[in-house]
Amino acid sequence: MNWNEKSKWIWLQEEETVDSYGDFFSEFVYTSGKIYVQLSADSNYALYINGVFINSGQYADYPHYKVYDKIEITDFCKAGKNQLAVTVWYYGIIGSQTYFKGNAGLRFEIYQEDALIGYSDNSTLSRRNPNYISQNKLITPQLGLTFFYDATKPELWRTGADNSFAESREVSQNLPLYERPNKKYDILHRIPSKLVKQSEHDWIFDLGREEVGYLTLRVKSPTKQKITVAFGEHLTDGNVRWLNNGRDFSVNIIVGEGVTEYTNYFRRLGLRYLEVISEEELEIEFASVLPCMYPLKHMKREFSDTTVQRIYDTAVRTLELCMHEHYEDCPWREQALYALDSRNQIICGYYAFGEYQFPRASLLLLSKSIRPDGLLTICAPSDLALTIPSFSLHYFTEILEYTKHSGDKTLAQEVLPVLKTILGAFLDRMTEGLVPKFDGKEHWNFYEWTEGMADNSHTATGFDAALNCLLSLTLQNMQKICDLLNVPADYVEKARTLNGRIREVFWQEDEHLFSNIAEGTGYSELVNALAVLCGAATEEDAKSICQKLAENSGLTEASLSTRCFKYDALLKQDKEKYSTYILDDIICRYSKMLDAGATSFWETEMGEADFCGAGSLCHGWSAMPVYYFSILLSDNNKEDWKS
Repeated sequence: MNWNEKSKWIWLQEEETVDSYGDFFSEFVYTSGKIYVQLSADSNYALYINGVFINSGQYADYPHYKVYDKIEITDFCKAGKNQLAVTVWYYGIIGSQTYFKGNAGLRFEIYQEDALIGYSDNSTLSRRNPNYISQNKLITPQLGLTFFYDATKPELWRTGADNSFAESREVSQNLPLYERPNKKYDILHRIPSKLVKQSEHDWIFDLGREEVGYLTLRVKSPTKQKITVAFGEHLTDGNVRWLNNGRDFSVNIIVGEGVTEYTNYFRRLGLRYLEVISEEELEIEFASVLPCMYPLKHMKREFSDTTVQRIYDTAVRTLELCMHEHYEDCPWREQALYALDSRNQIICGYYAFGEYQFPRASLLLLSKSIRPDGLLTICAPSDLALTIPSFSLHYFTEILEYTKHSGDKTLAQEVLPVLKTILGAFLDRMTEGLVPKFDGKEHWNFYEWTEGMADNSHTATGFDAALNCLLSLTLQNMQKICDLLNVPADYVEKARTLNGRIREVFWQEDEHLFSNIAEGTGYSELVNALAVLCGAATEEDAKSICQKLAENSGLTEASLSTRCFKYDALLKQDKEKYSTYILDDIICRYSKMLDAGATSFWETEMGEADFCGAGSLCHGWSAMPVYYFSILLSDNNKEDWKS
């Protein structure tokens, strides 16, 4: 639906500030029929009708791609006068990997059937929310801000504005508005938590498994005091590890004398454990979360082998926990949309859910992150001045796979100019028939978290085999996309020529392997798998390489994030020969996580110990067993793979 010119973007009379909350109040008269609100905010909102919480969660977007929600409120309205209340949290930060800074603002319209009966303008009452304490404090640079809430101040204004409210001011902007491209995630009922440890002023609760949701608690205090609620995925140190190398996985709440019940509808927490730390004596009736889960239907896949079934089911849950507004890498530490991570997630989602609206929305959002240099920003949305060049190449794989699986060509058609821009950014840099590493502080020559595959220097020179193999694959994928769209193109010859140069520069005859860099030092599973997949390896050499990949013969191992390329190279070379190896390898690696108590699959096989104790225990790219079990086992419920 088009927006009416009567409604305006509004904010408080005072100037916008980082980490600030605004309350907005309006009344409307309802008679009969369906009634709904459409609204959009920067940066996040919680909507109430007649004092009752209705919904929250602004879609992660851009000022040039602003998304609005359309929410039916019929069941919450009464005949006559009704009250609409919205609290908006304005982040206002720069450099997050989950937010692109815009102007603080709210725009809404209320419709009874097709009649406009309420809207935001300067007559809408507003004020700064007195309960939230601005502190501009990050949980992590990727995830963004934490919150500090004073629950001693009652929020009675939601059914009637008081004298602290004033008229709003119009925010002068004309943003293009698009209806949310997928469904809103469901906010479910509070799940039970178990008290597993208690000492003076310190309580630890176990939710039983990895969860994602909104913090909710009810406590009784003899006095006003500040409590800290920490959240995490493990208790390796005996407590929740909430302070970690500048990261702070905690929120603060001021509770008053007597009973305090509070739910935060803004910040999703990824966690298994909650730790409540008080200043004084405290009684805790409950501390838990309201799970936030995207509505999905599961494809039924049953395996007679119980270990296979456990791995599959856990991988599906891992995937679900990383699906909210868009695919996200991990729910605890980042909640960010990356091209590599999402490629792994999306291909699994086709087999787990048979659903295409959610991946389409994620892929469209990624296209909105195109930079002036022709590459995608490291995450979407983000205004961080950083890109991973190789991730822009994985985007082509995502678009091709989406088009083939869904049968929907409209997305590929829409983003084709973006694909051409990205490809041009690489081809224009070619020298000596190859694309050199990207230099400068805005470029991170990263491929995966293994030795030699993550160059953090900003003065990179020379050539990486991985980047050029990925470019060859991209040229071939671009040709396939153009063929599906009936767009004339000739990228095949470019890929063939590039493959020749890759072989000339990186093939080491004495090792019968491709080296990581032009100087011929360092050999990895990832590079050699990519060389097989892109065709830089001859048929005879591909056989030799795949034999070494299956023998794990001294190459730098591919991590969980890129092991799919190793598996795909083996399947390309000889599916019948290597299917058993792939299945056994998956079961061996993932069973170890289950044996260690995993309820979702980890970022790396080191688990929480990786990244100086910040390794995620729920990471979307590790859902890959869903894909391989689906294509290798479930068609005929095969069981003859067992070695």
